[in-house]
Amino acid sequence: MFLRFNITFLFLFLFQFLEAASGESLFVLEKNHQQLAEQAIDKTMSQDYDVAIQLIKKMEAKNVGVSCVLESIILISRFDDLGDTLDLIKSHNKLSECKTEGAWDAIRNYELGFVKSQMGYSIKGALTTRDAAGYFKKSKDFNAMAFYSIYGYYVDNSFSFLPFVSDERENYLKALEEASIKSNLFWPLFSTSLIWIYYNRGEFTKALEVTERVLKDYPKNDVFLQIKADMFFKLKRYDEAIHIYLASANEYAKKTGYSIRYWCAVANLIKMYKEKGNLNESDLWRKKLSSDSFEKLKKWIPSSVLDDL
Repeated sequence: MFLRFNITFLFLFLFQFLEAASGESLFVLEKNHQQLAEQAIDKTMSQDYDVAIQLIKKMEAKNVGVSCVLESIILISRFDDLGDTLDLIKSHNKLSECKTEGAWDAIRNYELGFVKSQMGYSIKGALTTRDAAGYFKKSKDFNAMAFYSIYGYYVDNSFSFLPFVSDERENYLKALEEASIKSNLFWPLFSTSLIWIYYNRGEFTKALEVTERVLKDYPKNDVFLQIKADMFFKLKRYDEAIHIYLASANEYAKKTGYSIRYWCAVANLIKMYKEKGNLNESDLWRKKLSSDSFEKLKKWIPSSVLDDL
């Protein structure tokens, strides 16, 4: 989602919200709309996307901007899972047109930046995300601080080799850890970002802990199951990783056919069997890559998945 996979995974006028003054979140909606949004997040994590969208549309009459943003995020999540690029295009179009203000406009820009990057417009995506981060930097709201922490972490990380440059990465991690537990609306996005930051730091046990925290509530979430297998692989728990990816390949073959995540499963099985020393099984999975379907979708598969094949 968010995979993002580096899923990630992401959730996100005429609406009522409270400024962060006395501990209230910048993103609080009126009670019934807050409940609808949280129910939609639950359905999205359960991968029941149609119901999630139906729930969001119930707030459309009064909260047109917020509903537009949240529906777009559900479409991104569905793309991350099922791999239909039309969902990504629809999300881009909606996010480009949503009428939002304040914090929700920053969320709109944040997600639009991600979508642009996924569609191959990396520079435009980065600039859009930077604009959103600038808004979040001004707020003391814990959700806003967490959003900025994702951006801030990667900025500081890119300059970490320079002496005498401030490094707030540990503080950003703390903000993300807190928000991944406390946030009612955005915890999946913060959890996914936290997982991949730990992964890139080589802290695979910590990444696995966050992943399992998500799977405790959503044990059948296919995206997070693949993430769990990725962590097992890095921890050299090959049998467990292979078990998950075999099931994942079968599951995606049934529900989506030869989709992006199906091919991610195939690519990872090739590498996992090779690392385990089972070259015959690795070669059997490698032969599947001769498919025209793989060639058509290859550009959508993260380069890290295809490395070392």
